[in-house]
Amino acid sequence: MKYKVDFINSSYRRYYKAHKGEILKAIDKCFSLGNFILRKDVFEFEDKLAKFVGVKYAVGVNSGTDALKLSYRVLGCRPGDEVITVGHTFIASIEEIVHLGAKPILIDVKEDGLMDVSQIEKAITKKTVGIVPVHLSGKVCDMDEIMRIAKKYKLWVAEDACQALGAYWGNKKAGSIGDTGCFSFIAPKTMGGAGDAGAIVTNDRKIYERLMLMRNHWNITQGALHGVQTKAPEIMEWGYNSRLDNIQAAILNIKIKYYPAMLRRRREIGMMYNKGLKGLPILLPIQQPKQIYQEYIIKVKDMWKFKKYMDEKGVELLIRDTVPNHKLKGLGMEYFNLPVTERIAVESVRLPTYPELTDKEVNYVIKTIKSFYA
Repeated sequence: MKYKVDFINSSYRRYYKAHKGEILKAIDKCFSLGNFILRKDVFEFEDKLAKFVGVKYAVGVNSGTDALKLSYRVLGCRPGDEVITVGHTFIASIEEIVHLGAKPILIDVKEDGLMDVSQIEKAITKKTVGIVPVHLSGKVCDMDEIMRIAKKYKLWVAEDACQALGAYWGNKKAGSIGDTGCFSFIAPKTMGGAGDAGAIVTNDRKIYERLMLMRNHWNITQGALHGVQTKAPEIMEWGYNSRLDNIQAAILNIKIKYYPAMLRRRREIGMMYNKGLKGLPILLPIQQPKQIYQEYIIKVKDMWKFKKYMDEKGVELLIRDTVPNHKLKGLGMEYFNLPVTERIAVESVRLPTYPELTDKEVNYVIKTIKSFYA
């Protein structure tokens, strides 16, 4: 089906058209110089990302999923441990706890889709080692309360900030508050690249140095060819192949220049939806003053009937994760009681929100939704 307003694909095509010259020049430079693995582009991007988030260090890895995995491991997640997080998240937040032999302890979210911090202390046991708040859809969890609890019980905090690059909690950006912050740069994210990519940020020098080794097979000579020599560890550990691809870094070095403007445009679109959809029999997203607009999610009844109508009118929506993670058969998490998570799963519809949308297209989406309820 050819849509008048598609959900995301036009974003990729329009962004590429607008910046084609810069992108191809950056890729050509990588090929011309033979810069493919852990070269200048990677270190430049890490510096830019750290400055943008407001932290001392950033480590590029090959995906947001690996950012979570390496983050959990560097913070000390071990077999038999318990880690508190939410069920209302992309499953990577949960599965990387399992892959390390630990047990995810899922708590519910509030109506805004964010961790219900009032449930954290009740979930803590002698086996609890960490908390993973998930900053979903551009909004940030209550990091004041999470850090208070973490300090009280001596727990580490790894922020899953994959959907909140540039959002604030108070005067600090998402990812800069916990022990580590994890980001994804897969194409659909607000600062997506041209495939898989991710990063971990931290203010802890020791964590940073261990991550630099861990992402590259614990290889102490990884930067020898270009003057970035990591201090040799006294004791070796098993590492991973999780390097940020140099070509991806080169592309992201371009996009990060335009990222503040892209966030402003996303906010404009969010404000247009707020105003245009007000008064309709739908629930608009609960929003924060300093959030970003990774997604714009409305809650509707009869969502499949709604989607069918919008499809017929040429507006592509995204409905996903209608079966919550803890209800997926075979994962052994059915015993968790998460009523808000379960309800949100069958009400949530994502509207197109990418910054390349025109005002005319946004107004068409609004008009079409109004016509459904007319």
